[in-house]
Formats: sequence, structure tokens, C-alpha cells
Amino acid sequence: MRIARACRDLGLASVAVYSDADRTAPHVRMADEAVPIGPSPPGESYLRIDRLIHAAHVTGADAVHPGYGFLSENDAFARQCRDTGLIFIGPSPEAIALMGDKASARRVALAAGVPVVPGSHAPCGVDVPFDTVAREALTVGYPLMVKAVAGGGGKGLRAVREPADLESAVTAARSEALSAFGDGAFYLERWLDRPRHVEVQLLGDSFGTIVPFTERECSIQRRHQKVIEESPSPAVSGELRAELARAAVAIATAAGYVSAGTVEFLLESSGHFYFLEMNTRLQVEHGVTEMVTGVDLVCWQIRIARGERLDVDLDAMLTPRGHAIECRIYAEDPDAGFLPSPGTLATVRMPGGPGIRDDSGVETGSEISVHYDPLISKLVAWGDDRPHAIARMARAMREIDVAGVRTSVPFFRWILQQPEFLAGRFHTEYLDALLHERNGQPFCAAEASHEEVAAIAAALFSAISVAATPAIAPRWPCDDGRVAAVEGPLPTEAGRRIGGWTRMARREGLGA
Repeated sequence: MRIARACRDLGLASVAVYSDADRTAPHVRMADEAVPIGPSPPGESYLRIDRLIHAAHVTGADAVHPGYGFLSENDAFARQCRDTGLIFIGPSPEAIALMGDKASARRVALAAGVPVVPGSHAPCGVDVPFDTVAREALTVGYPLMVKAVAGGGGKGLRAVREPADLESAVTAARSEALSAFGDGAFYLERWLDRPRHVEVQLLGDSFGTIVPFTERECSIQRRHQKVIEESPSPAVSGELRAELARAAVAIATAAGYVSAGTVEFLLESSGHFYFLEMNTRLQVEHGVTEMVTGVDLVCWQIRIARGERLDVDLDAMLTPRGHAIECRIYAEDPDAGFLPSPGTLATVRMPGGPGIRDDSGVETGSEISVHYDPLISKLVAWGDDRPHAIARMARAMREIDVAGVRTSVPFFRWILQQPEFLAGRFHTEYLDALLHERNGQPFCAAEASHEEVAAIAAALFSAISVAATPAIAPRWPCDDGRVAAVEGPLPTEAGRRIGGWTRMARREGLGA
């Protein structure tokens, strides 16, 4: 839906593709045309390159935007688009292959003079025996991370504290990466103690211009999956911002990068930073950058793909206007370990008002499928400064109303009140530690004042219901066909007293 809106802004027609599970999804109706591409499982639809290419050709489309999931960082998809005469709205297949592979991306960063987190010099494929992996792990040192070479979003990523946990972590990371990205290769990386996760958005055109944007703070993570993103980072000064931007541009230049991309860093409390990886696609959290810079990143992706030259002001892009925060609203049950909560959305009422942006892809009646990520909305709040943005997000969380499935909204209402979050004092391990301290305390528990109001309301409802019920005398059919009122208890049948349910049924049947 985000991409279709950008196309409309540029006067372009859009074509949506959909699986069986998504045939009634809002994005299907928003596009000018829509093409079915197969059954609900991703491997039979959204990951089928041949069906995507066919959909583009049968509708006469001349370009393909890969979004930010599934095949968005797949160099084979980008290459096939190019080979069949389609414009791929993103970087070249060569850049995707180079920077999408985390091991080769590390080599690019080192060649560009940007420090990287100590780790493997080469990836470990699925055929590499575990003994070899164990020796490599000893060289890297514990604790460490097992990281899939392909993909992102926390998938194929496992922390290993000691050697005894290595084999299970490698098996899980390989399996998850193979399932999500079709590539089970991984590498090992040293674990840093409580760093912050900071990233720099980039745009590059085909004329060699690369523009960095104000950094995004992505340290609020649950099991390495981003939960809250904001821009600018409360931990980054103007001087550090300039250093991060220079490092990001150096890496992108070395890679010959074109289109939108993001260079991610781990930032220590000392201010020293390391290159982490590069996402060769539009990021889920791109909205916060748009809110503090005023630039439409998706429109620029399309314009760059059409051969246009970037003409945005570099200084302005590194001078944020206010502050923006994004919360990812998921159909998850925070009281059950954030397990997905599939089902039909009986009600969807998203918040609005000053400074609120709702990037959602669902509506009342939409189905949260078991086949895909259960994301409901990316909710963004903008304010003059960070406290103002947080206040607006807290207000938005009070307004949101989603029924039919469990959501992460109660969790966000809680974290937006936490002192360390409000002060901007957190790191990538902060949220997991905070959740551990809760020890299963429910997010959805009613407050005492709410329970009192509910009890009063129930008592009033009961009293009003009793007072409003008319005293209707029982009626009984007579032998001559008339219906007469009966005083006292109803007669019995064969010596059996007629119960309340039978009495009521007869009254209703007789129109009493």
C-alpha cells in the first residue's frame, strides 16, 4: 500500500500480486490491477520468481518494486527482472549479492576503512562440518553471534554464550535462514556488551551521488527483532552523526550502490562504532526518516530507477526536524510470550490527529494469516522533540482499537512509561532484560479503578434489566383453542412439573 501510494503521487499505475490468503487484502484493491500468483504458503506464491515476472509481463508493467520482505534482497530476482527487460526498483544484482552477503559486506567495509565487529573471515555453508565451525568459534571468542549470511529481521540470528550451546544455535539459525531466505549459510561474530543499534539511511543515484540521512535508533529489540525505532538517536551528537554518515557513504561508494539502502552500526557507550551489515532494500522503519526530513524515500526510489538525478540538500538531510518514533503493532499476545495471534480483525480503528502517521495494510474484516508476518500497522508519531513525540505516541496508543485478535498494544502502553526508555538510556539487550524482570506479569491486567467501574456498570445493568422486565402472566392453551392467562404455577404433564426453559419456550411460541 505504501508503494501504491507513491505510484499515485507520481501519476503511475500499479499492479499488485496476491496469494490465495491475500485475495481480499486492502493492497489488492488499492492497486490499479491485481494478479493472483498461487497458494497461501510463500514458497508457492511470493517466493516464486517466475510467477512474479509473469505477472509483470502479462499486465504490461515496466518496473518491479520488491518491497521490504521476501525477495527484496534476492540478487537472482533482481537479475531476472533485468534479464527479462524489467526495471528493478532497487540496487543492481551485483550490489545486492555483494552487500547482502554479510561476510563479503564486512570485507567491503574494511576496504573502505570502516571498522567491523571481529568475526569470521568467510561464511560457513550448509556443508561445513560442525567441528570446523567449533574451531572457528574458538578463534572468534565467546560470547558470540551466529548470523545468517542472507536476510534480516532477526531471522537466522542466535546468541551463544558458551561452547555447549553452539551446535543447537547453528542448527536453529541454519534452519530458520534456509526457510526464510533459501540460504542456510552463516558466519560468526563477536558479541559486544550492551551496544546500541544505530543505522544510516542512504539514497544513491546512477550518477554517483550518495546522500546519507539522519540516523535511526533501533536498540529497542526483542530477541534481535526491532520493536521501536526512532530518529534521531538520543545517543548521537552532531559530530558523531557526521562520522556515521561519512562511514556509510564510504561503504556505499565502495559497493557502487544505487537506490535506497541502510548501513547498520553497533555503537558502544564510548562513541566507538562498528559496521554491522547493509540492508539492500527499503527498511520497514523508513517512515521515521521521512518524518524528520520531509523526503519521500519511495518516490525517490522510483525516480532514481527512472534515471533521475538526486537533488536533495545534504545538510538538510543531516539536520533533523523534530523527532519521530515508530511502533510496530503486531497481532501477537504479549501475555503468551508474544506468540502470533491469527484470526479475523473484528474491529480496526487506528489513531489519528496531529503528528500521527498510520502505515497499515489491514482493515476491519481482514484476516491475520498463519502464513505471514502478523504485522498490523507501523504507527509513527512526530513531535517537536523526543518527549513530545513520546507523548503523542502514548496518546495514539490510548486511541487505537483492534478487536478479534490479541495485539502488542498493551506492551507499548507499558514500555512508553518506563523510566530508562523515557530517558533514552537503553541498549540492544535492554528490552529482553526488562521483560525477564517482569517474570510473566500480565500486560493486559485491569487496573483497580477499571475493575471498580466494571463492577458498578454490571450492577447498574442488572438492576435496570430487572426493572425493565414486564411481569407477564403465564398463558396456557385451552381446549377450545383460546389462550388464557394462568394464575399460579403452570400445570404439569404426567405428574412432572414444567421447568423454566419449557415455560419460556411456550411463552415465546405463543407470542406472549
